Amino acid sequence: MAEEKDRTTHYREGSLTLAGTVMLGTGVMIGAGIFALTGQMAQMTGVLFPLAFLAAAVIVSFSAYSYIKISNAYPSAGGIGMYLHKAYGDRLPTAFNALLMYFSMVIAQSFLARTFGAYTMQLFGGDESGRMAPILGVSLILAAFLINLMGNRLIENVASFIGILKIGGILVFGLVGVWIADSISVDFSSTGEAGTVGNFLGATALGILAFKGFTTITNSGSEVKDPHRNVGRAIVISIAACVVIYTLVGFAVASNLSLAEIVETRDYSLAAAARPALGDYGVWFTVAIAMMATAGGILASIFAVSRMLAMLTEMKLVPHRHFGMPGSIQKHTLVYTVVLGLVLTAFFDLSRIAALGIVFYLIMDIAIHWGVIRYLREDIKARAWVPVIAIFLDLLALGGFVWVKVNSDPFVIGVAVVTMTIIAIAEQIFLKSSARARQKALEESNAHHH
Repeated sequence: MAEEKDRTTHYREGSLTLAGTVMLGTGVMIGAGIFALTGQMAQMTGVLFPLAFLAAAVIVSFSAYSYIKISNAYPSAGGIGMYLHKAYGDRLPTAFNALLMYFSMVIAQSFLARTFGAYTMQLFGGDESGRMAPILGVSLILAAFLINLMGNRLIENVASFIGILKIGGILVFGLVGVWIADSISVDFSSTGEAGTVGNFLGATALGILAFKGFTTITNSGSEVKDPHRNVGRAIVISIAACVVIYTLVGFAVASNLSLAEIVETRDYSLAAAARPALGDYGVWFTVAIAMMATAGGILASIFAVSRMLAMLTEMKLVPHRHFGMPGSIQKHTLVYTVVLGLVLTAFFDLSRIAALGIVFYLIMDIAIHWGVIRYLREDIKARAWVPVIAIFLDLLALGGFVWVKVNSDPFVIGVAVVTMTIIAIAEQIFLKSSARARQKALEESNAHHH
């Protein structure tokens, strides 16, 4: 019994400040959004990609309403897992959608790790073999794992320091890029086939992936000072900051590279855009910022997602095995999260990692909004029309993205469908088994009592 008590996860209330919480959120958002998605969005929708970022910001603004309302009412270290539980209880929708969020966040780590590798290799003339980027990404995840073992204060300090440097650096890049460009005008009239509605919606869905890091904040809920106010404030500040930064940098890249060049260098488009603007020094500066941004993003993501999985484990919604490891359940979920991230980083490329992440995230996001409308609206004093619009916009973006991928890379949609099916079946079996075990324990307890 003592051993079980020792494994319980303990969270330090008030251990994260408002500024530190904002840095954790923007750490994931900026790392994923700017450095790798810019090129992929340009490949999907052509010169309209800066507008796709803005469209994504509109969708996320509606989505954030539900998270802010729930987090103000129920701040929790379990974040989205707890929010789903408030809406759906100990049932399959809670476990299924929480695991979709878990996997989308682990995917975000792998996405950031691969991006780190792709940018770092620009210091050495590129990565023709294709092997060094994943090796560097794996190394970064391991380093972030070690820092996460050392506690909240160190995580916050490191994330805040990296966050200040990278936000300042990215703003410098954007302002200088726009300043020295021949023109910041973009010809939106000649979009060609890439400018179709489906392609634009698909690119917008990728843009949502660039903003979804705000959900990292919800997973730190009970550890934030004055969480009933500061979690919501941190979400708003993070999204607003990223809207400004993404818009500025998007136009800077579009002003210094042709569309063909952006697509060709899609895994490291900011570094490529810096070369005509600032020469080799600009490339080195951009790579340094990218390395800091992706490192901070992974640090923040591992911090948040391991806590969410620990909460689901302690709520008996997902199976758990100690495998002989010492320490709390949260330490174990930290290990599981890192191992899964290492596998994805080693074997999946950037575009497929991003595709899986956005499909899982949007389905989970829709479940959050439906839970607010159906079950939580009165308790959290939410207005129904906002999550209704959020669901509609999510479905539009998801539909456009799936349509594009079915035509260009059906394999990744197949992987997403198979993975979700396996999660649903495995969770249904586990939940039924747990219910039977609880019922049996209750009957034995009653029999013993009588």
